Amino acid sequence: MQHVRLTSPTMKVSLEFGHLQIILLTFFVVIYIFLMFPTHRLTKLLNTIILRSHQNPIQNSDTSTGNMASSIEHRTINVNGINMHVAIKGPENAPVILFLHGFPQLWYSWRHQIEALSSLGYRAVAPDLRGFGDTDAPAEVTSYTVLHVVGDLIGLLDVVAPKKESVFVVGHDWGSIIAWHLSLFRPDRVKALVTLSVLFNPRNPSRKVISTLKAVYGDDYYMIRFQEPGEIEAEFAEMGAERVLRELLSYRTPAPLFLPKGQGLNGKSLDTPAVLPTWLSEEDFKHYTSKFEQKGFTGGLNYYRNFDRNWELTAPWTGAQVKVPVKFIVGDLDLTYNSLGAKDYIAKGGFKRDVPLLEDVVVMEGVGHFINEEKADEISKHIYDFFQKF
Repeated sequence: MQHVRLTSPTMKVSLEFGHLQIILLTFFVVIYIFLMFPTHRLTKLLNTIILRSHQNPIQNSDTSTGNMASSIEHRTINVNGINMHVAIKGPENAPVILFLHGFPQLWYSWRHQIEALSSLGYRAVAPDLRGFGDTDAPAEVTSYTVLHVVGDLIGLLDVVAPKKESVFVVGHDWGSIIAWHLSLFRPDRVKALVTLSVLFNPRNPSRKVISTLKAVYGDDYYMIRFQEPGEIEAEFAEMGAERVLRELLSYRTPAPLFLPKGQGLNGKSLDTPAVLPTWLSEEDFKHYTSKFEQKGFTGGLNYYRNFDRNWELTAPWTGAQVKVPVKFIVGDLDLTYNSLGAKDYIAKGGFKRDVPLLEDVVVMEGVGHFINEEKADEISKHIYDFFQKF
C-alpha cells in the first residue's frame, strides 16, 4: 500500500517552524533551570520529588566495614598544626554536613548518616577529632580545649568549604559540645545545627565545672574519675580495650554513670559478661576496638580534663546565646537526659532562653545514649527533614 502525504509546501514550512519553536523553548527552559538552580540544588530538588513519593525514604542502610571501604573517600588534611583524618562522601559542589563524633567513638559512628545523606544530595564530612582514630594526638593535656578543637574544625572547613560559606553541623556527645562551641564562637560558619544527646551548657561564672560535679556526684562519678592523667588509662589497660568498649557502648541505664575503682560500670563485677547491643555488629565493634587498641584512650579522656580550663577560657562568652537554628534529639534512656538537670533545663525554658533559634526538641522513647547508631535511619531522616528547610 502506498502512503499518501497530504502536507502542502506551506503546511510543511509551518510545521517545521513550529518544531523549531518547541526546540528553542525547551532549550531556554533548560538554560533557565540551570541558571536558577545550581547543580546541588537541582540534585536536592530531584531527591525531594523522589522522596515525597515514598513514605520512608531512609531505611535499611547497609553500612558494614566492607561495604564502606570502597565508597567513602579518606583524606588526611593538615589543620591547625595537626594532621586530621577525614571521611568524605558526596558531590563536591553539594552542601556540606559536618559530622562530629563523641567518646569513645570515631568518624565511623556516622557511617549510616554518611551513606544516607550523601545519597540525598549532601556532601558528608566526618573527621576523627583531635586525639581519636587516625588523627594526630598531641601529648599535652592542655592541647584539648574547645578552642583547639574548634580551631581544627575551622581549618577543616577552609578546605572542604573554601568559599567561607556556612555549613550544616551534626554533633553527638562530645561532638555536640564542640558543635555548640563552634556555633557560639563562629556562627558565620554554621548554617543550622542538629545536636544529639548533649544540651548546650551555658557558662556559670560563679562555679567551676569539676568542683561542682564532685559536690553533686562524688569521687566515683565517671567525669571525676577521668581527671587524673594516667590513672584511668592504667585501669583501662588492665581491663583491655575490648572490655572497656563493650561496657561503655552497651550502657543504657537512665541514670548518672559511676566507675568505682576495680569494678565495672556502676559497680558491676568485671566477671559479668558485657553483651554488645543489637545495633552494633561484631564487625563494626572490631573496627572500634582496633583503633582504640592502636591509639589508646588518652586523647579522648583529655577532653574531660579540660573542663575547668575551658571554663576559664570561655569567660568572654558568659551569657552569650547560641544564635543558629537548632534541632535537639535525645533518647529517654540516655544518661545525659537523666542527670545534670537536663529535663528541667528543657521544660522550664532555660534551653530556649540560651538557644533562641531552637526549633525542635525530640525525645525518642526506649533509646539510649548512642542514638545515631541505635536509631540510624530515624536520625538520618530527622537530619534530612531539618536541613531541607534551609
